Amino acid sequence: MCSAGGGDFDLEIEQLELERYKCNECGNKFDAMGEKVVCPSCMSENVVKI
Repeated sequence: MCSAGGGDFDLEIEQLELERYKCNECGNKFDAMGEKVVCPSCMSENVVKI
């Protein structure tokens, strides 16, 4: 790992919580997170958590 300026630092990485969704338009099932989930297959916002 490189750091500019020579300072030491600690970086904590939190595990992201993905949720399972299904698209009501194309039937694609996928994992996502966030408030505005979009189907990666057809770009529809008509998705539900499963």
